[in-house]
Amino acid sequence: MSWTQAVRIPADVEAPDRILGSFTARQVLILGGTGAALYAAYAAFGERVPIAAFAAIALLVAVAGILLAVGRHDGIPLDAYLLAALRHVRAPKHLVSTMEEAPQPPGWIAADPGPLPAPLRLPARGVAGDGLIDLGPDGVAAVAEVSTVSFALRTPDEQDALVSVFGRWLNSLSGPVQILVRAERVNLSETIDDLRHSATQLPHPALARAAREHAAFLADLSTRHDLLRRQVLLVVRESAAGAQGRTAAASRALRRLDEASRVLGGCGLAVRLLDAQALAALLFSCFDPAAPPLADGETAMPGDVIGGRR
Repeated sequence: MSWTQAVRIPADVEAPDRILGSFTARQVLILGGTGAALYAAYAAFGERVPIAAFAAIALLVAVAGILLAVGRHDGIPLDAYLLAALRHVRAPKHLVSTMEEAPQPPGWIAADPGPLPAPLRLPARGVAGDGLIDLGPDGVAAVAEVSTVSFALRTPDEQDALVSVFGRWLNSLSGPVQILVRAERVNLSETIDDLRHSATQLPHPALARAAREHAAFLADLSTRHDLLRRQVLLVVRESAAGAQGRTAAASRALRRLDEASRVLGGCGLAVRLLDAQALAALLFSCFDPAAPPLADGETAMPGDVIGGRR
C-alpha cells in the first residue's frame, strides 16, 4: 500500500521570503531604518524640542515608514513605485534616435531652448544576419512564430494530452522565455489582386465569376472593417556572459528553440524561427502597431545603404 501526502505549493513562486513574522527583508529594513532614525533624532534633539512637537513629527515619520513598508500600488511595493516615479520625473522626456549626446546651443542664442533631447537607448542594438536580436551586453534574443490549435474543439482526453505536452515543455525550460500574443492589421490587397488576375485565367466562366465575387467581397470587407489577425511569438533570451560571448549565447538560443519545436510539435504546434528580414519588419511594426504592415523590400536592414533617385 502506497501513501501520498499533499504538499501546498504557493501560486506565486517568486514571492519574497518572510524572515520576521509576516514581514519580508525589505519591510524589516524599512521599518528598522525608520525606528533607528526616530531614535537617533530623539537622542539628538529630544531635550531641545518640546515633547508634543517631537511626538507629532515622529508620528508622521512613523506613518510614512509603515506605508512605505506595507503599502502597495497596482501590485507594486510603494517604495519601488515612488522610486520609479522619481526616476521618471528626473528622466529626459525628449529622446532622439542617436547614440551621441545633443550638443549645447550656441551662446549667442538669448532665448531659452528648453531641455536638450537625450539619446533613445533601446535594449535591442540591431538584428543580426542569423535572425537574432543583438541585446548588447545583455546577450541575444531569438524570436519564433508559433501556430495555434483549437483547444475547445478537442475531446477531454485530447485536451489533457495537450496540457501534458505543454507542461513538459515548461518543466524543461533552462532560461527565460516570453510568450507574446499580439494582434496586427491584415492587408488583403495582394490577395484581392491575385484573385482578380487569376479570374481571367480560369477555364470555366462560373469559376471566374466566383473568383471576382469573392474578390469584391474581400474588398468590401477590408473597407468596412479593420481586419486583425492574431500572432503568437515565442521569445528566447540568452545572456552573453562567459568567454565565448555572443557566439555561445546565439548557439544556446537556437538550440532552445529547436528543443521547443520538437516538444511542442507533439501537440500540433509548429515553431518557425523568424529570419532577419521578418524580424526587422516585426520590430518596425511594434513602433506603430496601427500602421499597415510593410511589404517585402520596404524595410532596410542595419548596415544597408539607403539611396534615392533624382
